[in-house]
Amino acid sequence: MKIGVIGTGRMGANLARRLHDVGYPIVALYDVRPESAAEVAAQTGGEVTSSLARVSELADVVVTVVSDDAAMYQIFASHGDSLLINAKGRIFLNCATVTPQVHRDVERMVSERGGDSLEACMASSIPQARNGTLYLMIGGRPEVFERVKPLLEKMSASLKYVGEAGTAAQVKALVNMVMNVNTAALAEGLGLGDALGLDLDLLREVFSQTGANSRVLETDGADMQHREHDVYFSAAHAAKDSGIALSLAKEAGLSLPLAAAAFEQYERMKAAGLGELDKSGVSELTFKSRHGRRLATGEQ
Repeated sequence: MKIGVIGTGRMGANLARRLHDVGYPIVALYDVRPESAAEVAAQTGGEVTSSLARVSELADVVVTVVSDDAAMYQIFASHGDSLLINAKGRIFLNCATVTPQVHRDVERMVSERGGDSLEACMASSIPQARNGTLYLMIGGRPEVFERVKPLLEKMSASLKYVGEAGTAAQVKALVNMVMNVNTAALAEGLGLGDALGLDLDLLREVFSQTGANSRVLETDGADMQHREHDVYFSAAHAAKDSGIALSLAKEAGLSLPLAAAAFEQYERMKAAGLGELDKSGVSELTFKSRHGRRLATGEQ
């Protein structure tokens, strides 16, 4: 299978590197920032193109990693340059976290052009993309899943088929909603501990041995304490994904006050100019000595 990649940001770039390393030829790379695609191409080979149609012309499987609903509709546009132009016989693996309806619409549009699509939602981060240890949730037609299962197994340490198109996006939205709530709660716990003058190393150790323990404590606790917010999952993406979950809750007639509160925290980060920090940067809002001001102005 020849692979094309749409979106060569950190996740897309590392997926391309991983697939190249395990023997899949990378034949085409596209990004709105051509220099990003060129950097990846220098390592993986493949044509850097400004044409979406060219990617689907060259590749058997097109992996897409874009930012949001609008970007997905743009690359699968019904008019102009689009992946749909050469979609016949192609399989599209759509990895971005977007609204479930987008995946349903993309599956329909691709099918009308004689191709197939799957959602391959990633519940992991950049190192896992590079090492092929992602947790992948797959939505779409099961027969399409079986056709690309060997490729997906090279991308992941764990692979879960969850149902028809849109289902994986629903599950991913809930995963990120809960993660975002946990992150915001941990930031408040550490922020309060700091205000009380507690030893935060000790506090994190106690958290890890009690009901306050979580995966977020492991990945973000020290970063919150030491203000190390290198981006693995940005606050802007956290806001987007929590917003998707809240929209699903509204459709279901549910009120989710904790999810709503976490969403508002990430929106506050964006308003303070902190949206491109890692989600651990929510601690900038909860530590009494910080409140977002110092990092927002570039001071350390």
